[in-house]
Amino acid sequence: MKNSGNDCPVETTLSVIGGKWKALILWHLRDQIKRFGELKRLMPGITQKMLAQQLREMEKDGLVKRKIYPQVPPKVEYSLTDCGKSLCPILDMMGEWGSKHKGLLAKRND
Repeated sequence: MKNSGNDCPVETTLSVIGGKWKALILWHLRDQIKRFGELKRLMPGITQKMLAQQLREMEKDGLVKRKIYPQVPPKVEYSLTDCGKSLCPILDMMGEWGSKHKGLLAKRND
């Protein structure tokens, strides 16, 4: 987690889940364990390289855990840690806000 020295709690949160993809990855992992390919299919706009990078960063920050099964071909699963699960209420509120304001935002972009 990057720290700019600012004590703003919103900045702290955004340093961990900010960016285009991290909140979406967390959203897709909130209900169940997913494999890399499943996450990639759920987010068609993300590249394989970016998904791997974002998962590594979230693993380093303690939000996501990675489980590797010793088999051929290797099977890797991703799930939320307890710290990652603690973000679920925030993600749920973001989802509700997005659903509520989707029409308004679509009109603005016309």
